[in-house]
Amino acid sequence: MSLTSPTFFAFLAATIVAFHLSTLVPYRRFVLGTANAVFIGSYLSDVREVLPLLAFLLLGYACVVLVHLRRSGVVLGLGVVAVLVSFIFLKRFSFFEPLGSLPFPYLLIGLSYILFRILHVMIDVRSGDLDALVRPLAFFRYTCNFLAFVSGPIQRYQEFSATDGVEQAALDPDKVYRAFSRIATGYVKFVIIAATAEYAFTYLNQQLAGAGGTKLVVFYASAASAYLIHLYFNFSGYMDIVIGAGYLLGQTLPENFDKPFVSRSFLEFWQRWHMTLSQWFKFYLFNPLLMLLMSLFPAPALTAYLGVVTFFVTFMVMGIWHGTTAVFVVYGLLMGLGASVNKIWQVVCADRLGKKGYRSLTEKVWYIYCARGVTMAYFLLAFTCLWIPELPQLISLVHRLGLVGLGSAFVMLAVLFALAALVMDGVGKRVPGVSITAVGEGLVARNVVLAGKIMSVIAIASLFHKAPDFVYKAF
Repeated sequence: MSLTSPTFFAFLAATIVAFHLSTLVPYRRFVLGTANAVFIGSYLSDVREVLPLLAFLLLGYACVVLVHLRRSGVVLGLGVVAVLVSFIFLKRFSFFEPLGSLPFPYLLIGLSYILFRILHVMIDVRSGDLDALVRPLAFFRYTCNFLAFVSGPIQRYQEFSATDGVEQAALDPDKVYRAFSRIATGYVKFVIIAATAEYAFTYLNQQLAGAGGTKLVVFYASAASAYLIHLYFNFSGYMDIVIGAGYLLGQTLPENFDKPFVSRSFLEFWQRWHMTLSQWFKFYLFNPLLMLLMSLFPAPALTAYLGVVTFFVTFMVMGIWHGTTAVFVVYGLLMGLGASVNKIWQVVCADRLGKKGYRSLTEKVWYIYCARGVTMAYFLLAFTCLWIPELPQLISLVHRLGLVGLGSAFVMLAVLFALAALVMDGVGKRVPGVSITAVGEGLVARNVVLAGKIMSVIAIASLFHKAPDFVYKAF
C-alpha cells in the first residue's frame, strides 16, 4: 500500500474515523489491531506470503514468554540467537545462500523493524524493565503497528503501551490542524522534493557509465548529492506523515530526525539522523559491549580507547544491518571507521589541547564549517553503498575514480557543503524567525498555507509518471 495511493488515504481515513467512534480502550485496540492486519494484507497476493512473518512473530513471542518465565541470561541468549538466525534466513542474506530459502515468495517488508522490537522486549523483560507479561494481541499491535511497520520509527514498548488505544487528550481544532499540517509537510517532502531529487539522481547516475576523468568526478559528486537529498526528504517526509497520522490515533511516535545537516562530526550526525535506530544500538549494543570491555580491561587509561573499539563494532553492525549483500559489509566498515576515527580525534585533541582548549577549538567559525563540510562529504561517499547495491559495481566505480578522483570528489563535496552551510546560516541570521509556520499564525492564514501544501502536492504528483516509493523499505 503506497503512501501516495488513494487506497492508503481511504484506509487511513477509515481507521481514524473508526478509532474515534468510541472511547472504549478495548474497542480502540481492536481497531488498531485490525488496521495492522489490513495494512499487512495489502502487500499480499497469496496467503502463503504472510506465513513466514507469522512464524517469525510466533517465535519472537515464544522467546519473550520463555524469558519472562525464567529471566535467565542463558534463555535470553538462546532466544536472541534463534530470532537472529530466523531473521537472517528470511531476509536472504547473500552470505548464507547455502542455507537455501523457502520455495515461494514471502513478505520481507517490516522484518527489520519487527526484529528490533522483539529483541527490545526480550532484553527489557530479562532486565526487569518490563515486569508484566506482554499479552499476545498487545505484542502484535506493537510489533506490527502499521504507522511504523515499513521503517519505524523504532519505539520502546513502554512508550507504545502508554498510548495503546488510550488517547492522552481529546482532539481539538488545533491538534487536528497540527496533524494535517505535519502530514501535508511530509507529502511536500516526499512527493515534490524527494521525487525531484530522485529524477535528478537517476539522470546523473546514468551519466556515470560513459564519463571519465574530471567529468566522472563531477557527475559522481553530483549524483551522490542528489541521492542524499532524495534519501533525506523521502525518509523524513515519511516520518512526518506517520507521526502526523499518529496524532489523530492517540499515538506519540518518537522523532527520527533533528536537523542532521548542522552536524559537526560523524557521531553528532548519527545523533540527529535516524535517531531511533542510533538510540536502539546505543542501549542494546554499545552500552553492554562497553561495560563488558571495561570489566575485562579495567584500567582507567584504556577507557577512551575501549570506546573507540565499541564505536567501531556498533557502527559496523549498524551498517551491515542496512542490506543483505557484500557491499553492505563495506558500508558497515565505513561506518565503523568513521565512528572510530571521530572518537580518536576527540581523544587526541582533548589530550593535546586539554578539554577547555579542545572546546575552544570546536567553537571557532572556521573549524565549525570545515567540520560540517567534512562530515557531509564523508557520509556522501559512504552512502554510495546504498545506491550501488552490488560489490562488483562498487569496485568498478572506485577503480574508475581512483584515489585522486575519490579525493577530489571528497574535497569538492566538503567545500560545497561548508559554503552551503555558511550561506544558509547567514540567511537565517539576516531573516530571523521568518518561516511558513510563523507567517501562518492566524486561523485563515494557516489554513491557506495548509491548502497550498495539499494543492502543490496534488499538482506535482500528477506530473510524474509514477508515484514515488519509500526508499528505506528496501533496507
